[in-house]
Amino acid sequence: MKKILMTGFDPFGGETSNPSWEAVSQLDQSLIAGSHCIVGLQLPCEFEASLSVLNAALHALQPEIVIAVGQAGGRCDLSVERVAINLIDARIADNAGAQPIDIPVVPGGPAAYFSSLPLKAIVQALQLQGLPASVSNTAGTYVCNHVFYALMHFASQHPALRSAGFVHIPFMPEQAVRHPGQPSMSLSQVMLGLRLIAETAVAVRQDVRMSAGTTH
Repeated sequence: MKKILMTGFDPFGGETSNPSWEAVSQLDQSLIAGSHCIVGLQLPCEFEASLSVLNAALHALQPEIVIAVGQAGGRCDLSVERVAINLIDARIADNAGAQPIDIPVVPGGPAAYFSSLPLKAIVQALQLQGLPASVSNTAGTYVCNHVFYALMHFASQHPALRSAGFVHIPFMPEQAVRHPGQPSMSLSQVMLGLRLIAETAVAVRQDVRMSAGTTH
């Protein structure tokens, strides 16, 4: 059985829960297309420790596909990230108290990596199921981008990792109550979306050609 590693984070920034791990933990051990099994992994929202946990899992599991997931309060949809940049510029400290500013994720690494997930096919599949989704061109400069870049750097050196990328998800409704005016998405919708993302990543080898750009 081939493996899909799916990661989520523990709570950060004063939140008591993180929808990324709430959803991923529910999908752990789910079968996809009869050929792949999702393995859920919680990452600490810490720059240094997150990569230690991720790298250990990548070497131990040798997954064919990796889908990293993170919370992005203020997002209104499932945002499939296109690009990871080689930059850490932390607006707030991580859960270990570290707040690196203007340093690279990987010293001497490329300026950026592109996701190898079939981004547009994923967005199309999500939208066909009535789930709001888009291709995002910024994963930020915090721990999410840090993990995304490190993941793609690993993938560039390990061709057996066929497809990898990052997805940002909105607050859950119970979080949005504490953040007036912020959009939210139910846990059941997020879980459905992540399962569809995994199914599409397994099924689609060549991304569809459709516009997913922006004018700003």
